[in-house]
Amino acid sequence: APPPSLSNPTPTCDTVERKQFLVDFAFKATLHEQTAGDDELSLASRALTMAPRKRSRHVLGFLCCFRGSEHPEITFKDSSVPLQLLEFSLPIPPADELNARFAELVDELDLTDKNRDAMFALPAEKKWQIYCSKKKEQDDPNKQATSWPDYYIDRINSMAAMQTVFAFDEEEMEMRNTIVEGLKTALRTQPMRFVTRFIELDGLTCLLNFLRSMAYDTSESRIHTSVIGCIKALMNNSQGRAHVLAHPESINVISHSLRTENVKTKIAVLEILGAVCLVPGGHKKVLQAMLHYQIYASERTRFQTLLNELDKTTGRYRDEVHLKTAIMSFINAVLNAGAGEDNLEFRLHLRYEFLMLGIQPVIDKLRSHENATLDRHLDFFEMVRNEDENELAKRLDMVHIDTRSTSQMFDLIRKKLSHTDAYPHLVSVLQHCLQMPWKRNGTNSQHWQLLDRILQQIVLQDEKGEDPDVAPLENFNVRNIIRMLVNENEVKLWKDQAEKFRKEHMELLARLERKERECETKTQERDDMMRTLNKMKDKLQKESVELRHARDQVMELSARLNDLAEANGLGLSFPLPPPPPGGPLPPPPPPLLGDLPPPPPPLLLY
Repeated sequence: APPPSLSNPTPTCDTVERKQFLVDFAFKATLHEQTAGDDELSLASRALTMAPRKRSRHVLGFLCCFRGSEHPEITFKDSSVPLQLLEFSLPIPPADELNARFAELVDELDLTDKNRDAMFALPAEKKWQIYCSKKKEQDDPNKQATSWPDYYIDRINSMAAMQTVFAFDEEEMEMRNTIVEGLKTALRTQPMRFVTRFIELDGLTCLLNFLRSMAYDTSESRIHTSVIGCIKALMNNSQGRAHVLAHPESINVISHSLRTENVKTKIAVLEILGAVCLVPGGHKKVLQAMLHYQIYASERTRFQTLLNELDKTTGRYRDEVHLKTAIMSFINAVLNAGAGEDNLEFRLHLRYEFLMLGIQPVIDKLRSHENATLDRHLDFFEMVRNEDENELAKRLDMVHIDTRSTSQMFDLIRKKLSHTDAYPHLVSVLQHCLQMPWKRNGTNSQHWQLLDRILQQIVLQDEKGEDPDVAPLENFNVRNIIRMLVNENEVKLWKDQAEKFRKEHMELLARLERKERECETKTQERDDMMRTLNKMKDKLQKESVELRHARDQVMELSARLNDLAEANGLGLSFPLPPPPPGGPLPPPPPPLLGDLPPPPPPLLLY
C-alpha cells in the first residue's frame, strides 16, 4: 500500500541533497571530512592541550576569541567546565621562523585543505600560542608514557588477557575505563605521528581482540563504549579511516557490539556503520557486516535486530528516542548511500527487505514520540519511498503500483509481456512454479528462496557481473548466463540457417545436374550437326569440282562446235554454259548471221 502522507511534507530531493541529508543529520560526530561540525572538533581538539575530562559530544564546541587589543587566548567551550585560558610566556620569533614551526605542527594534524588555510590565516599571536601549548605538552615529564601508543596497546592487551580469568570490582572497572578513555583522547588530540605509530603497532587489532574477548560485564560497561569511541577517534583522520576499512574483519567485529544492551554503545556502533556507508567502498562492507551479524546473532533475516529495537515498546529502553533515531539514520544511510545514490533497483531491493520486516507500521508508531529529529528521519524515509515508487510506476506507464497486491503485480506483468517473445517463458515459469514444493511446514522453502535469490541477482547485477549487495549466490554471473543463452539462440538460428542453406544447396546441385545433362545433350546435338555439316561440305566441294569439270568440257565442246560452224560457213554460234552460281555473267553472244533461227540452247549437265 502507498505510505501514509507525511506530517511535515519534505520537498523532493536529488542524489546530492539526499546524501547531504544523511551527512547533516546522521553522522555529525563521526568523520571530520564529511561534516562541518567535526571539522571544528578535530581542529580544536588537536590544536589544544587539555587535561582529559568527561564531556558530552552534543555540547562540545569550538570558540576562538579575537577581540581588538585583548590578551590573545584560545578557549575551549564545555557546558560542564568553565572556559580555560592558555597563556604563553616565550617571546614570539620572527615571522619566517614562526611560520616554519607552525607549518610543522599543522602537517602533523592531518587537516583538510579548508582547515589548513584557516589555521595559516590565524594571527601570529594565535599561531605562537598554539605552538607553545603543543611544545609544553611534549616536554611535560608526567605525560611521557601516555604520549606514545605503546603504553595503551600494552595495557589493553593485558586487560583483554585478564578479563577472562578475573572478575573486577567497580573501582577496577573505572580504572580500566580511564585507560581506554585516555587512548581515545590521545587519538583525537595527539599529532599525526601518534596515529601513525598506533597503526604501525597494529593497535586496531588490539582493540578488535579486546571486543572479541569481552566478558558479559565488560560488554555492558562504559569500557565497551570507550573502545568503540577509540575506533571512532581512529577513523577521524584519513589514514586511520583507510586502515580500518582495509582491515578484513574490522567492520564485522564492530557489528558484534549491536548485541549489547548498552544504548550508548549501540548508538556509537550505528554511527560508525552509517558513516562507513558514506565512504567510497564502505557501503558494501556494511552490508557484508550485517549479513555476518545475522549469522552471529542467529537472526532469521538481515536487519531483524534493528527492527526489533526500533519496534520495542516494553522493557528498559522502550522510550529511548536517541537509539531509535540512530537506527532510522542508519537505515536511511543504507538505503540511499553507495549504490543507492543513483540505482533505483537497488533502493527498491533493500526497501522491500525492510518492508517485509514490517518497518511501515513501526514508523507509524514512532510518530507518537513527537521528536523533531526522529520525525525528520521518518519523513525522509517516506519521501524517498514515495519518489521511488512513483518512478517505478512511471517506468511501467502506471499511476501507482501496489507492491503488496500479488494479483495487481501479476496482472501488470502479464499485460506487459502479452504478445511478446517473453510471454511463453512467463507461462513456463508459472507452470513450473506449480510443481515447486509447497508444503506448509516450511521444510521446502529453500527452493523458493533459491528462486528469489536468482531473481534478485538478475535485477541487481551490473554489466560487469558485480552485485552492489552481498551476492547471495556465489559464481552466479548473470551476464555470462545471458551470453550463453544468447549464444544458444544464435547457434539455433545458425543451425536453422545452415539447414536452409543446405536445402538450397541441394536444390542448386539438382538444378546444376539437370543443366549439365542438358548441356551434354546440346553438345551431342551440336557435334552431330557439325559432322552432318562437314559431310555436306565435303559433298558440296566434290560436286563443285565435278561441276567445274563438266563446265570445262561444255566450254570445250562449244568452242569446237563454233569452230566447225565457221569452217562450214554456216554462221552458227553456240553459247557458253552459264557460270556456276555466284560466278561472273558470261559475255553476250555475237549477233546472228542471216535469217536462220538460233539453235536451241544446249543441255546443261550437272
